[in-house]
Amino acid sequence: MASARPDTAGPLPAGSAERLFRRIDALRDDLVDLTRDLIRFPTVNPPGEGYRECAEYLGGRLASAGFAVDYPRAVGAPGDSDRYPRVNVVARREGGRPGRTVHFNGHIDVVEAGHGWTVDPFAGVVRDGRVYGRGACDMKGGIAASVIAAEAILAECPEFAGAIEVSGTCDEESGGFGGVGWLARNGWFDRSKVDHVIIPEPLDVDRVCLGHRGVWWAEIEMKGRIGHGSMPFLGINAIRGMAAFLSLVEGELLPDLARRQTRMPCEPPGARSATLNYNSIHGGLAEPRDETLPAPVVADSCRLVIDRRYLVEEDFAAVKGEILALLDRVKAGTPGLDYRLDEIMTFQPTMTEPDAPVVQALDHYIHRVLGKPSRHIASPGTYDQKHITRHGSVIDCVAYGPGILDLAHQPDEYVVIDDMIASAKIMAAAALTLAGGASS
Repeated sequence: MASARPDTAGPLPAGSAERLFRRIDALRDDLVDLTRDLIRFPTVNPPGEGYRECAEYLGGRLASAGFAVDYPRAVGAPGDSDRYPRVNVVARREGGRPGRTVHFNGHIDVVEAGHGWTVDPFAGVVRDGRVYGRGACDMKGGIAASVIAAEAILAECPEFAGAIEVSGTCDEESGGFGGVGWLARNGWFDRSKVDHVIIPEPLDVDRVCLGHRGVWWAEIEMKGRIGHGSMPFLGINAIRGMAAFLSLVEGELLPDLARRQTRMPCEPPGARSATLNYNSIHGGLAEPRDETLPAPVVADSCRLVIDRRYLVEEDFAAVKGEILALLDRVKAGTPGLDYRLDEIMTFQPTMTEPDAPVVQALDHYIHRVLGKPSRHIASPGTYDQKHITRHGSVIDCVAYGPGILDLAHQPDEYVVIDDMIASAKIMAAAALTLAGGASS
C-alpha cells in the first residue's frame, strides 16, 4: 500500500529515464489511436452527451492495465439526469512499495463543434503530424498522454513506489460541478489519499500552469417603475439607472482595476490586471418577434450579468463591496430606483508556489526532454484546480499537458503528436519521481 509516504525521491537515474522515454516513443501509434478513439465520443456539454460511454471506454482500458476502476456518478449535481448522467471514471493502481499518490485528472466533456470545420470534428482525423477533432487539444490529447504515461510506468517499473491514479471527469466546461467538484466534495481528492495532481490541460508543452485568477459572476437587476413612453417623467427608467451604474464602472472602477497588478504569471499579460466583463444586458420589453410592434412603456427592469476576474492579492469581500458601493450611489441619486444583486458563481484564486514538489518535478523533466527551461504561467480563467485545492485540500496541484491553448474551442482544433509524446514522457518521469521513484 502507498500509506507510509516517504519524502519524494530525487530525479530518476539517466538510464531509468531513458528506458522510460524509449518505451513511450514505441507507444506513439497507440497514443494516436487512443486520442482518436476518445475524440470519437461526442461528449458535448451541454447537455452532457456520451459521458457514460466515454468513461466506460477509458475505464476498460485502464482496467486491462491492472487499475482498480470506479464509475462514480454525481447524483444531484447540476445537469445530472437519467438521460444525461454525470458519470465519471476514477482508476487507481498501487505500486509495489510505500510512497505517494500521483493523480492525473482530465475532463472528458467538450464544447459544441460549431461551424467552420474543414474536417469531421468527431472523426479523429490524422494529418501532417496532428490529430484533429473537437476536444483533441482541450483535452482528450492530454488524457491520452497521461494514460500512456501511466501505462509506461507500469510496464517499465512494475515495482514503483506509491500509487498512480487516472480520472476522466465531467462538466469542466460548465464549472466542473458534476465532475471534479463533486468528487472533491465527496472525498476522492482528500489530502489523506492524494498527494500530487497533474491536470493535462492544453497550456503548451513547455509551460507549467500554477493556478488561476478568481472569478465572481453576478446578475444585477436595476428596478424602476413602469410608465407611458410619452410621459417618461412619470416613470422611473431602469435602463437609465443601469446606464448610470455603467458610467461609474467605466469612469472609475475599470481604470482602477487596470492599475491592479498580480504576482501571478498570467498569460496573456493583459490578464495580470483585475478585469470586469459585461456578459449580457437585457432591459425593458422583450424584443419584438415577427411583425409585432413594441408598446410605449418606460422600462421598469434592466438586468446585467458581470464577470469579475480578481487577483490572488484581492479580498473577495472588497471585490463585491466596490460593486455594491457603486450601486448604492446610483440608487441614492434617483429616488424610487432600486436594485437586486444575485450571485451566480464564485471561485477563489488559487496558485501553487513555484517551489512545490509537483512544479519542481515537471520543471526538471521539461528541461530534460525538451532541452529548454520550463515557463511558469497562470490561467486568466478557471479550471478544475479550483475544486481540488478548495474542497480536496490538495495544494500540490498544477495544470500541465500538450496542446496549444489558443486552439481550444476553435474550428479545426488539433493536437500535435510530437507534443503528446513529449508531455507523456515528462508526466511519466515526474509522476514516478513524485510517487517515490522506481525500484532498484
